[in-house]
Amino acid sequence: MTYSTETDNLSNIWAATADLTTLRQNLLDLFCQLAYQEGDFVLSSGLRSTYYVNKTQVTLHPQGALAVGRLLFPLLPGDTQAVAGLTLGADPIVTAVSVVSVYENQPIPALIIRKEAKGYGTKAYIEGPSLPEGAKVVVLEDVVTTGQSALKAVNRLQEAGYTVEEVIALVDRLQGGAELYQSAGLKFTALFSIEEIQQRYRELGS
Repeated sequence: MTYSTETDNLSNIWAATADLTTLRQNLLDLFCQLAYQEGDFVLSSGLRSTYYVNKTQVTLHPQGALAVGRLLFPLLPGDTQAVAGLTLGADPIVTAVSVVSVYENQPIPALIIRKEAKGYGTKAYIEGPSLPEGAKVVVLEDVVTTGQSALKAVNRLQEAGYTVEEVIALVDRLQGGAELYQSAGLKFTALFSIEEIQQRYRELGS
């Protein structure tokens, strides 16, 4: 779909509204209008699916990124010292939350976890500010299917000496990710379930 900042059925007060309920509804509509597709797809997990959520159409959209940051920030525990996620899908999400945190006078740095160690320089897996040993980091994810991507980020952070107790996602496809995190002793929250997106998609007649 061609990019537009003026999408159908969306309010033009994205930046001004303090109403997170309205903002959440706007973001849900944006997912339905720009990201959700039905067809025959192969997911990054290797699974086949009759639908696909092209999340970067939302997370790299200006109003979408703002909404993501504003809606995920309040979900963070009060003692969060950083947000992190596995590249590439989580990059715009952790950035949006970090930027919003400054406006909330609770600045939280963002960390990006590489899938493979950098082949030059520091050869690091984790990009971003260095944090104290044991710092509490929340892992952010775009769309959770099996849960393996975010768990890889969790493991890298724990290996680096950080404390990770929670994963927060934009969308839960309800295909085992939540159960995986529970088995790993992690709290899991998703802003939307795939069922909610599909229901709204049909209501909009997309």
